[in-house]
Order: sequence, then structure tokens, then C-alpha cells
Amino acid sequence: MTASAADPKSFSTAIGRWAGVGPYYAMFPVDFAFQVIRDYTDEGESIIDPFAGRASSVYAASVQGRRGFGVEINPVGWVYAQAKLSPGNPEYVIRRIKQIMGYAMDEKNLNMDSLPEFFSWCYAGDVLKFLLSARQRLNWATSSTDATVMALILVYLHGKRDQSLSNQMRQGKAMSPEYSVRWWQENGMLPPAVDPVDFLVKRVEWRYAKGLPSLTASRVVMGDSTQVIRRLRVHDRSCSTQQYKLLFTSPPYYGVTNYYYDQWLRLWMLGSSSLPVYGESKWKRRFDNRIFYKELLSAVFGGCAPHMTPDAIIYVRTDAREFTLQTTLEVLQEAFPNKKVDIQLRPLAKKTQTALFGDSSAKPGEVDIILTPA
Repeated sequence: MTASAADPKSFSTAIGRWAGVGPYYAMFPVDFAFQVIRDYTDEGESIIDPFAGRASSVYAASVQGRRGFGVEINPVGWVYAQAKLSPGNPEYVIRRIKQIMGYAMDEKNLNMDSLPEFFSWCYAGDVLKFLLSARQRLNWATSSTDATVMALILVYLHGKRDQSLSNQMRQGKAMSPEYSVRWWQENGMLPPAVDPVDFLVKRVEWRYAKGLPSLTASRVVMGDSTQVIRRLRVHDRSCSTQQYKLLFTSPPYYGVTNYYYDQWLRLWMLGSSSLPVYGESKWKRRFDNRIFYKELLSAVFGGCAPHMTPDAIIYVRTDAREFTLQTTLEVLQEAFPNKKVDIQLRPLAKKTQTALFGDSSAKPGEVDIILTPA
């Protein structure tokens, strides 16, 4: 494979068009994921990412002749991963979009009146009918066609008025309903009249216009890494050797954000509450309990250790703040005691995503912790 053929930023290739599926808060830059895979593995080898997010690492492995296995607890990231690793047939995807709209026009039980005020300000009537119909009928957890349709709906569920299905909103993070309604009212902004079928079909056609990338057998499991890693031999049927040359991940940063609250609108689309909620389990919160945070990293990295090859490389990108960095480093050295440690500072070259939402405090940047055979 040539370098240009594997360019994750080029929309002139199938690899590039599928690499960026899924806006996701604090996501891996796709070119970074591709570079790490190229630098630290050879074709045919396997990688594992226990905090897969939207699966940039697993996708980068799969299209570059490696095998990837990931775990993601948030269904939004998991749906994005399914669309990239197992995209549906485009004809079926378009047919399903039209079918969902047909159901929406005939549906008697959409319960639009029971939704909070936010939804009537965020979406035009036909769009909201389509979304409710898709929410009820798409079997995204079991069907590759439906997962692809749902992933594309999630991509465009909210964002700029002329680039999404919604009234004006940020794409990466859903704002609070009260703030959004107040802002729309003050600015006299009604939801845009969008034909959801026409809007989505055009984007399906664009996404598939360069074909599909060639993918090796790779997968992402939806679940709690602390539990899935314990049952790795049961779940990981895509990697027959059960041994990984590279552990490549970026755990949640301590006390930075709540991935469930930030993605509340996309989670609603997947069947959750129509109002923002914080995750109920301790792994679905903001990671602001120091004991729980260390417990999470210890369980996951310690659980991965027995499944790594003797010459495995551990590549972890984390937050440069003292507690997050020191805790991550301590846990990694406990899990992989015979590795040589290299720390590479990654100063932030531009405003962070948190700065977009009012957090103007100075950020120390990120750190790459790389463990290699001694």
C-alpha cells in the first residue's frame, strides 16, 4: 500500500472518506493513529485499544494490513466504529433511509408531543418524525446496514445549520437544552426546513463515491473494558493468536469531561433519555474520583498485560497534568515492569476543545508514554 493510498486525510480515497466518520469529543487525530500503527507494527500483527472511542486506532490498523481489537463503553463511539469497520451496502443503506421516512409518515406512535421543548426548536417537523422513526426502528446493534445508517444520522444529528439536520449547534458536543432554546429564541432562529432523506442520501453517495477500503478482520466490542478484558479469549475471535504487538490507546483524562453528558443528544438518538444525564456507573462519569480513576487504569492495563507479545510496545497518550500523568505512568510500570519508558511531550499548538466551551485555563498539553522492550 502506498503512502498516498493510506492517507487518512485525503478525501480522494476510500480510506480517507471513512477515516473521519464520527465527531467525538477528545478523539485521536486520525493521521496520528495511522502513523503510530505504521511505526510500531508490521503487516499481519495485532493491536489492542481498550478505550477505543470512535475506533481510529482499530480502523488505522485494519486498513493498513494489521488486525485490531477495541473496547468502547459509549455506544456513540461504538456505532461509529461499526460503520467504519463493517459498512453496509450503499444500496441497502439508501433504501433503509427511505424506508425509515416512509414509516415516519405513517407512524401513529411517535409521541412527538411528549418530548421536551428543546426538540421542536432543534428540528423541523419532518426531521423530528424521521429521527423518532429511526430511533424506534433501526437495529443498529445487530445490523451492519442499520449501524451505518445510524452512524451517519449521528454524524449530522447536530452541527451548523447548513451542514446538519439541526438548528445551530456545535457538532462535537451537544449543549444543554435550556441554554440552546434560550439562545435560539434570543436570536430568532427557527429549525431549518430540511428534507432528511435528500440530505442523508447525498451524504451517503459522497461517502461511498470512492468505494470501500480494504479491511482486515478487526472489531470493537461495546462494553466495560474492566470486564471485557477479563473475557478476552471469548470476545476476541478476530485475532486468532490472542497476542498483541501493540497496545495503543488514550484513556479518559482525569476530571476533564463527561462523555455521556457531552453526547446526550446522540445518546438520546440511540434510545437514552430525552434530557442530559450523567452516566450511572462509575465508569460513565467524569472520572473525578482519584481512587476510581487509578482502579480503572489498573484493571484495564493489568488485564491487557498477559495478552501482549513478549516484544510488545505500549503506546499511551494521556494528559500532561500531574495527577493524570503520574497515575498513568505508575500503573503502566506496574503492569509492564520490564519495559523501558520513553516520555514525549506534546504541547498544545492550538486551542483545546474545552476552550470552545468556556474553559480558558492554561493547559499543559498531552504526553505520549511509550514502553518498549528493555
